[in-house]
Amino acid sequence: MPYAIVTLFLQAKISAMPLIERIQRDLTEAMKTKDELRLSVLRMVKTALKNKEIEKIRPLEDAESLQVLQTLVKQRRESIEQFSRGGRTDLADKETKEITIIESYLPAAPSDAELEQAIEAAIAETHANSPKQMGAVIKAAKTRLEGKTVDGKVLSDRVRERLSKG
Repeated sequence: MPYAIVTLFLQAKISAMPLIERIQRDLTEAMKTKDELRLSVLRMVKTALKNKEIEKIRPLEDAESLQVLQTLVKQRRESIEQFSRGGRTDLADKETKEITIIESYLPAAPSDAELEQAIEAAIAETHANSPKQMGAVIKAAKTRLEGKTVDGKVLSDRVRERLSKG
């Protein structure tokens, strides 16, 4: 079998692999390469996923796993903000590196154009015309952006700005 076909087969198999299995495989690889930061982050991610599984009393679906990862990214962004205010750039840099590792397991974020298009379509769908209707617009926009990693704060800021214009 030609090398290119084997490579494509392995990539397809890896992308179809459940998230927790991909993380376990990468954790083992990080141990072998002695990549301490990656190892630490992957252990933390695996623990968060296992804790969520225990809480749900069943294996997580991929969407639930992605939600856990998005929460971890959000926590790190909040920590970066706090560390930056406190003058601890060393800790803020560490958190930034952790975000990069976690985000490698998340789907791509929507482009600005895709985000604007989803917001416009959601506004048209919900017939929203004031900031009081933000919740419905955000919900509809998130549905349109399913499968992408959406930063809730960015989405709500954009929706608020758009609805304030009228």
